[in-house]
Amino acid sequence: MNLIITTQEDLEAIVKTSVEQSVSKFYLTKAEEEKKDDFITVKETARYLNVSELTVRNYIKRGTLSAKRIGNRIVINRKKMEDSLKEVKSLKYRR
Repeated sequence: MNLIITTQEDLEAIVKTSVEQSVSKFYLTKAEEEKKDDFITVKETARYLNVSELTVRNYIKRGTLSAKRIGNRIVINRKKMEDSLKEVKSLKYRR
């Protein structure tokens, strides 16, 4: 253990920068989580998964992806989509 002697101003500056970094990291993480909870359309999902829109619609029919219908649109929860695809990949390669 090292003992460092510092002035009060230096200690305040160190604490202030440390707190600012922690708070900014927290809000960035929170913003990413909120972004993942948003809904995306079939077209956006197809682009994200690099497949055709028909494939995404087939996933929805089979029950691989859960989707909601809002008016004429079909929307998919991004977080649930990523979770369900992780399960599909793990089952696909399991022997």
